[in-house]
Amino acid sequence: MNTLIVYDSRLGSVQKMARLIARGVESVEGCNAVVRCVPSVSIEPKEKNQPEYGDLFVELADLEQCDALIIGSPTRFGNMSASMKYFLDGTSSLWLTGSLSGIPAAVFTSSSSMHGGQESTLLSMLNPLLHHGMLLCGLPYTEHALSKTTTGGTPYGASHVAGPANSNPISDDEKALCIALGKRVSGFGLALKNA
Repeated sequence: MNTLIVYDSRLGSVQKMARLIARGVESVEGCNAVVRCVPSVSIEPKEKNQPEYGDLFVELADLEQCDALIIGSPTRFGNMSASMKYFLDGTSSLWLTGSLSGIPAAVFTSSSSMHGGQESTLLSMLNPLLHHGMLLCGLPYTEHALSKTTTGGTPYGASHVAGPANSNPISDDEKALCIALGKRVSGFGLALKNA
């Protein structure tokens, strides 16, 4: 069973979270994490060549072949990044065919401050997933790290407070919640696939 993790990461925090979520995915027997990134968009024209290092750019075929989906973006004014929005806006062909309907999905984010719009960013990323008919997975309060965290972590998805200089390491609670999110989404995906 393949869980696709798609992220945008400008300074590296969201990419680190994606790696932790992938660990959670692969801790579920029979589940495989496929990690992809989105190309940057800018007002300046840029080429869309595959990156020289790191993860490959996501393609629509990756979405068509996934059994579960987890997307992550840095917080931009309480919303997902333009690059993630641009990518999601390009998935209407999958919406028309219902390709993603009934597939488990979740979201994650990182911001520079505690009140930098993490929850509204997570909610903004859930909207297109609902339009695709996906089954949304959050983090329940049975995850003890959610109740005791003094850094990131929400019931809407995993989050990280990177700090104004992006110098805060991912806390133990944030790590635990990233791994838990990967396990949870893959567990649901596996159960649906085997049903």
